[in-house]
Amino acid sequence: MKFSIQKKDDTTSARAGSLETAHGTITTPVFMPVGTQGTVKTLTPAELNQINTQIILGNTYHLYLRPGHALIEQAGGLQKFSAWHKPILTDSGGYQIFSLAELNKITPDGFHFQSHLDGSYHFFSPEMVIEIQRSLGSDIMMVLDQCVAYPCTYEEALQANTLTIEWAKRCQQAFQTSEAKFGYEQALFAIVQGSTYEKIRQLSAEALVELDLPGYAIGGLSVGESKSAMYEMTQLCTEILPPAKPRYLMGVGKPEDLVTAIGLGIDMFDCVLPTRVGRNGMMFTWNGPLVIKNEQYKADFRPVDESCSCYCCLNFSRAYIRHLFKAQEILGLRLASLHNVYFYLKLMEQARQAILEGNFSQWQNSFFAHYQSLN
Repeated sequence: MKFSIQKKDDTTSARAGSLETAHGTITTPVFMPVGTQGTVKTLTPAELNQINTQIILGNTYHLYLRPGHALIEQAGGLQKFSAWHKPILTDSGGYQIFSLAELNKITPDGFHFQSHLDGSYHFFSPEMVIEIQRSLGSDIMMVLDQCVAYPCTYEEALQANTLTIEWAKRCQQAFQTSEAKFGYEQALFAIVQGSTYEKIRQLSAEALVELDLPGYAIGGLSVGESKSAMYEMTQLCTEILPPAKPRYLMGVGKPEDLVTAIGLGIDMFDCVLPTRVGRNGMMFTWNGPLVIKNEQYKADFRPVDESCSCYCCLNFSRAYIRHLFKAQEILGLRLASLHNVYFYLKLMEQARQAILEGNFSQWQNSFFAHYQSLN
C-alpha cells in the first residue's frame, strides 16, 4: 500500500491524497459505505460502481459468525465472494463486541463473547482477528482494540488503552508472521483510543506511531460525547499521527462532521448512517436532510435535490418516493439509500476538488452557510 499527498490546504489541515491498494487506487478524502455482511444494504455492486464508490467496509465480527471466514477463504476472498472487485477495508470486530457489551468478557488475552445470533460462545484474540482478516483478503485490516463507553472514568479509559496498545503489538506480530492468502499484499492499520481524555489519547497515538504501521485510525468517538469533544480529540490525534500516512476517523458520519473533520486532516471515513437513515426515510440534500415520509411532500413533484445527478433525483419525485415508503415498497428504501450514498461520495469529491483548487476554506464556509442539520 502506498499513500501520497497531492495538495495541502493553506489555512486548514485538509489534504487531498491517493491510496494505492492491490484492488485499485483510492483518492482522498474518501467515504467508505459500510457493507457489514459483505453487502451495502439494498445496493448491488453494480450500483455502487455506477456512483463511483471507491472502497467499502466489511465487518470481521459478522462475517466470522455468518457465513464464516473459512467459507469466504474457500470462495477466494471477500471480493470474489461478494462480486465487489474494488478495495475493501475490514474492521477487527472490536466495536461490535463493545456495542454488545452484555454478551462479552474482556481479558488480557482478548474478547470472550456470545453470538448475538444464537448465544454460542466465541473468542477473539489479536492473533485470531488477523487470521480471520487474512481469510477475508481485505486490502486494509484493522487491529483488535477495546472501545470504551461514554462517559467512562479516566482509569477505565487508561486500562482499555493499555490493552489496545498491547493488542496492536500482537496484531502486528501476527501480521508479520503470517502470509497473505490470495497473492496480493494487505495493510494493517492501528486504532487510537482514549475516550475524551487528552493525556490518554496522546499516550495512545504516540505509542502506536512507534509501531510504524501503514495507516492510523481514530476510534472511540461518536459514542455519546459532545461535538466539541469529538473535534478536539480528532485534532489532538491528527497533530500527533504521521502526516505522511492516511488518517481514518471511524464511525463518524453526519455530513457536517465529515466536512469539519476533513479540515482537521482526516482522509478516510465510514458510517452506516446514509443507508440506515435512508431505509427510514431520511434523505440528504445540500440544504440539509429531509424526511421524505412527511405530509408536506405528498404532492411535491420536485426531485429530492434539484442539484443532484443521481439516478433517484434524475428520474423520481419526492411525491413518488414518499408514496413508495407509505406503500412499504422496497424500491423506496433502495432509492433513498442510493441517493444518500451518492450524496456522501459527492461531498468527498467536492471537498477534494476544493483542496486541489486551493479554496477549501471558502467551500467549507459555503457548505455550512447552506446546510441545515436535523438534530
